Amino acid sequence: MKTDLSFTRRDFLSTAVASGLLMTGIDGMLAAPETAGPTEGETDHFWYRLAPEGPYIDSQRDNKAFGFGDGQIFLSEDNGKTWPHTAQFPNADNITFSCIFENGNILFATRTKLYLSTDNLKTHKAIIVKDQDGKDYLPHTPKNPNRPGWYFHPLNGVHTWNVGGNEMLVWGNYCNVLGGPVPINIYYSTDQGQTVKIAYAFGYNPNFHDLDAKTGQPLGNLKNSVICRHIHTVMYNPTENAFYACTGDHDRKDRHECHWLRGTYDAKKDTWDWQVLVSVNSNSRYKSGGINFVDGQLYWASDANGNNGKLPHDRGIFRCHPDDLTNPAKHTMLFNPEYESANMIIEDGVILSAHYAPASPYHTGFIISPDMGQTWAQYDLKQFGRRSPVRFHNKNSDGWFRVDLRKGWIERGEVLFIKPKP
Repeated sequence: MKTDLSFTRRDFLSTAVASGLLMTGIDGMLAAPETAGPTEGETDHFWYRLAPEGPYIDSQRDNKAFGFGDGQIFLSEDNGKTWPHTAQFPNADNITFSCIFENGNILFATRTKLYLSTDNLKTHKAIIVKDQDGKDYLPHTPKNPNRPGWYFHPLNGVHTWNVGGNEMLVWGNYCNVLGGPVPINIYYSTDQGQTVKIAYAFGYNPNFHDLDAKTGQPLGNLKNSVICRHIHTVMYNPTENAFYACTGDHDRKDRHECHWLRGTYDAKKDTWDWQVLVSVNSNSRYKSGGINFVDGQLYWASDANGNNGKLPHDRGIFRCHPDDLTNPAKHTMLFNPEYESANMIIEDGVILSAHYAPASPYHTGFIISPDMGQTWAQYDLKQFGRRSPVRFHNKNSDGWFRVDLRKGWIERGEVLFIKPKP
């Protein structure tokens, strides 16, 4: 039974304060907005507004939005104006990921567990990930129960594509920053979340990965020598029928954590073939994110920040043919924001990127091109404080991109919507 829920952020925050939930969640990440100015406005290139009062809007697709808070999960069918579908979910404030499929299924995750609803949140069930051998892949036992890690939290916001006539979900976990140490994996589903499997498992990284407190076993794929701290982006190129992933962050003695991987999926065999294309230090354009493919061309943004190698940093927003990724001489720098930028989305000819707040003089900095890189502009929405925009979602049916505003770099803050001007 549908219930038209007239639920505002004011109501939500009042309830949270009364129940003592306001500062609970992922390392105290759920908090009231700290903005000190107007919550909506416009620039020469776009309109912007904070999410409407109510649940934290974690993902969107077309006219639908998935939100959470105060021990509940929510589904809207009018882009967050009302929330007719709700369900009790005591661990709601620890949700780190969600995805709305084309058929209406909703896959969402807490720090260590996945759940699927196929009936507009009336019910949901736990989904156990399968490893590359087909066995149950279960979270480790952390030394600190309050820091179990982020197994499923992504940095980007686009995770599904039509691959050979079938919707496919592929994403990787951005972690080992807050929440505790975890292994790094690329996950996938070919059946709208009914089953989720590991497409690629990175090796054990002693700098971040802990040992299982129960078994003493190291976390990660011990058969894989490729290590990283976390995954920045996974993206699909339909022209090649291939997936690309990039990781971070630094050098660990004689081993790199920054890589670009290319993976192809054999649907008939349900197998993957991954190749490491690039392994470099962190002072490189390959320390990056925001991968996009448009008309067969590869676009990406760099957050090069290491002190190793030649300065100034090798950063900017770049384009090349995928075959030329490993040859910097064939890259075209479309724009250099001068500061670190590792998130970017391209839709309808608009390129939208952002600044990494701790390394930029911009408080909440956005980078935009309305014409596929021919012209550029940058804006600082100072009223939102020191925020890093991440997890850019495709525009909803009203034409608004959804963006996380993270405090510092990754601590959850607010949700902002951006609508490019014609």
